[in-house]
Amino acid sequence: MLIVVLGLAGLVSIWLFAPPNISSANQIPDSVEAIERGEYLLIAGGCISCHRGQTEDTSEALSGGLALETDFGTFYAPNITPDIETGIGSWQARDFIAALKHGRTPTGNFYYPAFPYRAYSGMTDEDVLDMAAYLMSLQPLSNVVPEPETPAWLFRRIVAGWNALADISQPELEQFDNELLARGAYLARNLGHCGECHTPRNGLGIPDYNREYAGAEIGEEVIEAIDAEALEEWTTNNFDIFLLLGLKPGGEFVGGDMNEVIEHNTSKLTDEDRDALAAFFTRQRSEED
Repeated sequence: MLIVVLGLAGLVSIWLFAPPNISSANQIPDSVEAIERGEYLLIAGGCISCHRGQTEDTSEALSGGLALETDFGTFYAPNITPDIETGIGSWQARDFIAALKHGRTPTGNFYYPAFPYRAYSGMTDEDVLDMAAYLMSLQPLSNVVPEPETPAWLFRRIVAGWNALADISQPELEQFDNELLARGAYLARNLGHCGECHTPRNGLGIPDYNREYAGAEIGEEVIEAIDAEALEEWTTNNFDIFLLLGLKPGGEFVGGDMNEVIEHNTSKLTDEDRDALAAFFTRQRSEED
């Protein structure tokens, strides 16, 4: 009986802690096209909103340090410039894929889910590596970011179990054959990770995708719902203008953290990508509707 128990425990450990299967053939591209595309993807992904430096000096962009207050402690956005000592300068292609799509550090440990790797898991490898190409083209900046401030019981290895519970609880999300809606879903659910803030979570911090975009609370901040019910009166044009200018249909401008998302991210998307997001969230309602 003991052998059976130990065997089962071993299988569970392998399931929880096994390294992700990533092809060793992956390489970070170095073409001008890949770097330019990676820069755009970084904007669409909202990376600057969390990883920006903590002074007004724009040369410190992406050097990290921003504190994210959560119910599970305080987490600090890391330095994602190619500095060898304090940033990502030693990362290879597999490290980027492991981090963004699997939530694993270069040493095989686990990132805390304050980093939205579960959303990024739906990204294509090509997009991840183009982002890597851009990041590696930047000026290295030295900035030591504080370690997370978490309760004594919350350590990185426990995240393996959290990931498993999140996998089990996540329902199959609606897929789209329409190219515009599919692009909008990719931007919203994966690259832009809108649900990280706008989807409610249970007591373990796992998103409740049965109420996707139904609004949430982060610390003391209440995040507005952007689901079908909340946007019932919005048209695609309304949402497109909102993403560009932060202007709501009633004439009110958005405030708070969303104002920065508009300024640094959605306002800089192509017209086609804003149209795709608007179509996804409003499901193609037109001005005449």
